[in-house]
Amino acid sequence: MRRWLGRTRDWLTGLLPSLRLRLVVVFAMVALSAAVAASGIAYWLTRDAVVNRAQNAALKDFHKTLGDHAGALPPHPKCEQLKEAADAIAGSTQNYEVVLVDRDRDGRPCAVASSEEFELGDVPKKLRSAVVEEHPSDGGPDAAHHQYWQRVSLDGTPYLISGATVIGEGPAGYMRKSLTQEQDDLTSLAWSLAIATGLALIGSVLLAQAAASTVLRPVQRLGDAARRLGEGKLDTRLKVSGSDELAELSHTFNATAAALEERVADLSAREQSSRRFVADMSHELRTPLTAISAVTEVLEDEEDNLDPMIAPAVQLVVSETRRLNDLVENLMEVTRFDAGTARLVLDTVDVADQVTACIDARAWLDAVELDADRGLMIRLDPRRLDVILANLIGNALKHGGSPVRVSVHMCSAPRTGLPAVDEARAGNLVDTEGEVLVIEVSDRGPGIPEDVLPHVFDRFYKASASRPRSEGSGLGLSIALENAHIHGGEITARNNPEGGAVFTLRLPPDASVLVAPEEREEEDVQ
Repeated sequence: MRRWLGRTRDWLTGLLPSLRLRLVVVFAMVALSAAVAASGIAYWLTRDAVVNRAQNAALKDFHKTLGDHAGALPPHPKCEQLKEAADAIAGSTQNYEVVLVDRDRDGRPCAVASSEEFELGDVPKKLRSAVVEEHPSDGGPDAAHHQYWQRVSLDGTPYLISGATVIGEGPAGYMRKSLTQEQDDLTSLAWSLAIATGLALIGSVLLAQAAASTVLRPVQRLGDAARRLGEGKLDTRLKVSGSDELAELSHTFNATAAALEERVADLSAREQSSRRFVADMSHELRTPLTAISAVTEVLEDEEDNLDPMIAPAVQLVVSETRRLNDLVENLMEVTRFDAGTARLVLDTVDVADQVTACIDARAWLDAVELDADRGLMIRLDPRRLDVILANLIGNALKHGGSPVRVSVHMCSAPRTGLPAVDEARAGNLVDTEGEVLVIEVSDRGPGIPEDVLPHVFDRFYKASASRPRSEGSGLGLSIALENAHIHGGEITARNNPEGGAVFTLRLPPDASVLVAPEEREEEDVQ
């Protein structure tokens, strides 16, 4: 039973996704079932009562009048006498038709009818056989014959046909009474019950609507409040009224929202404090690092004149100072992204020239193959594009295998999937069809392990826990991804089936729509 109810609920849920509609349908089905059951029982009881009353009255009256009129006839009466008796019997208040059958004195059969519409042939043969059949008698005067009846339908009209034999070798009489009046009364009753069922169905639908509104209105308010809560409006609360289950649910929602608001406020305060700490620490480190960097440059220039015992230490100090300086710069960049203060300084550049300049500035010309057409003019932030390229190409050279190939082309495909960091500024940039700048950086290395692939852009992610220390800070790829996002673009990583890793940068051809109007005015003034 429980499984059947579960399947029925699942079927209703799939067929009627709306809770209001399901409530209305269930109410209507229950009301319809109850109304049909009640109407059916009432019709059945009334039908039996009406038909049985009419039938019993007609049978009783026919039995009496047949005995009074046909029983007074002499043995083997003439047909004229039978005719007079048939007409007298048919004159009863029950308004039925009569046929009398007997043999005259000459032994000839005589069958007379009170009406031309009812003849002996209209009486079912089984009924005639039962009427004339004699039963064993125990000596009683009327035990040899019984009265029989049968309901038939002729041309759609219901009739009651009854027959009996008059005691003492009297004639056999047959009666036919029309039940049309009773049928009309039952038809009127059926229509009345049908109308009552329809009204009950309409009333149940209205009642279901009212009940659904009573139940669903608080649920709808709860849904709206949950939606506002999901949008970040943590001060959302529900008005609690009553003491039912919905009121208890509202209490629970308010308590949950209050706890969530408190928790989010605490986490926000901690996050803000952490960001401020990182920013302050990075800023405070820049001053001593500047001085240390100046000293390391002097030591590097004097490296040839240093004692051979001291030279390795000096080289270590120089490399670690540079690494620390890069880490501080990366941390400050990350804090700007987290704080939302990173801005685009746009310019129209030739992408091929920009990629060539990036490679040349880092002396990678011998290790990088460039496949780029000249004249691809894109409006973007050149410094941030340089950061992206430096991180992607440098990562390929460090962890992949030479030669590293850089391919630059435009792709005439929908820009679906390019996330906009600031949707209010980006408008419909992501969903607009058009050309997309695609830069692919591929290497010939062993590729990226499948378990590492989803985490390559995570901050400070180490592919191997046994090698926590590396030359990089672990922030390069994450910063490259943030720079792509701020342009309204995306970076993806995959393994080439032929070997090696492939990083794909996709950027819109014009990032101007991501810049606020006031920032554009500042660029125009500059």
